[in-house]
Amino acid sequence: MLQWLLVLALQCVFTCISQQSLLEKRRCVFQVTHREGHRYTSAGNVSGSVQVCENTPCCLAIYHIINGQQKVDTLACDKVGMSCPDATCKAHPHLNNRFIMCVCNTDFCNSNITLTPQSEQPPHTNSYSAAKTTVLAVVVIVVVIGFAVIAIKWRSIAKRKKENLQSSCHDYSLQPLCSCEEKTSQNCITDIEIQQVVSQGHFATVFQGKYQESEVIVKVYLRGWKQKFTTEKEIYELPLMKHGGIAHFLGIGRKPDDSSWFIVLQFAKYGSLHSFLREHTTSWKETLKLCQSLSQGLSYLHSDLHSHDVHKPPVAHGDLSSSNVLVKADGTCALCDFGCSTILRSCSGHGLWQQHTTHMEGHFPLGTLNYMAPEILEGSVNLSSSLFLMQVDIYALSLVLWEILMRCSDLFEGAIVPQHLLPYELELDANVTRETLMLYVYEMDKRPFIPEHWDLLPQGSVLKELLTDCWDRDMGARLTAACVDNRLVSLLSSYSQ
Repeated sequence: MLQWLLVLALQCVFTCISQQSLLEKRRCVFQVTHREGHRYTSAGNVSGSVQVCENTPCCLAIYHIINGQQKVDTLACDKVGMSCPDATCKAHPHLNNRFIMCVCNTDFCNSNITLTPQSEQPPHTNSYSAAKTTVLAVVVIVVVIGFAVIAIKWRSIAKRKKENLQSSCHDYSLQPLCSCEEKTSQNCITDIEIQQVVSQGHFATVFQGKYQESEVIVKVYLRGWKQKFTTEKEIYELPLMKHGGIAHFLGIGRKPDDSSWFIVLQFAKYGSLHSFLREHTTSWKETLKLCQSLSQGLSYLHSDLHSHDVHKPPVAHGDLSSSNVLVKADGTCALCDFGCSTILRSCSGHGLWQQHTTHMEGHFPLGTLNYMAPEILEGSVNLSSSLFLMQVDIYALSLVLWEILMRCSDLFEGAIVPQHLLPYELELDANVTRETLMLYVYEMDKRPFIPEHWDLLPQGSVLKELLTDCWDRDMGARLTAACVDNRLVSLLSSYSQ
């Protein structure tokens, strides 16, 4: 029975493929006016102003509205697999009426665009006949049944293998949460003076304080967010976590008045990187120092270290942003705010990763909106992949590096250095929403503005390549944090000023 179903499923697959190959490929008008046009050529073969789509029946049109006039931004095959129920290009305003966009399903339909009020819902038509749809549905059902039987068989085998694997997996055991009331621990702090508020976040309030005659940072978690406190404490207390690129952890405690939990960190003279960049411009040397120390800190966080029978597993930050980086007195960066982080466990003797996390209850910690990677915005979250978690950090790292570079006076010699902006504030204004980011970052595949004059600088092309290799749409193509650090070391030696 199983063999019969397998043969039938394979026949259906081949039939489906042969029928699909007989379908004429969609032809779209091709015209791309921006510098990222090469990203759309991969969607199909281009000949002059015509593109033959490889993997989609949809044509795409994006227009930029300048002084009330429509200017072509992109005409091409759709490269992100959106549905396109309309035979004509019916567009809606997007991004505060600065862009209009549409997709359609007939040849060259993106050559003409019709504006549709945003409240009007386009009629859902289908360019395929009902007969073809029915045949395709039957094929899909048969294929699914066949592969379901096979999957059940394989699942049974895989389950037995997994049970054998888990029996030999020895996870590192974290220390239990310190209870200052039950017994004294060297990580418990009681004699601390909490002073003025430094910043207010969603999960916690950050104070400046004094501990043992030294200035410190005191992060007090708001009620209802004890789990975030527990997660961050676990990260800081991992073995071998002391590193110059990671905020120095001093201990934890509880406020006597309301029993709120707090974390104590070594004081950072300049506060967050966000506030530092808002108030300071930097030289080329200072810029590289910030960038390199940041990449080194993330590389160390991502590393899997063993030393004298002590193990530091890799950690994915999960919420990297300029607000979650401190700037110390020596001008170097230190990562902090690990409430959304994930510890990745490895099974001894096996190249497999497990996630150790206590804060993920059916959903992934999305992080700060402006820094969300395209795959996060789109929702293709693979919680079983350590590569996914780390490469989400790399995308966010590229945006923080962009923030630092955009405040470097030597990269704007003879011109005014732009004021500090968060990623995409220049393109999408300060009130960025998930919807506008989804359109701009995922569907339009655009990234923060890189000044054109950087092409004329000796280090400009290297900087652009570094950023684009980190914020690549394909997360598998992004660099590792260690590779970013290596490139910055090369920059320092080759283009020192």
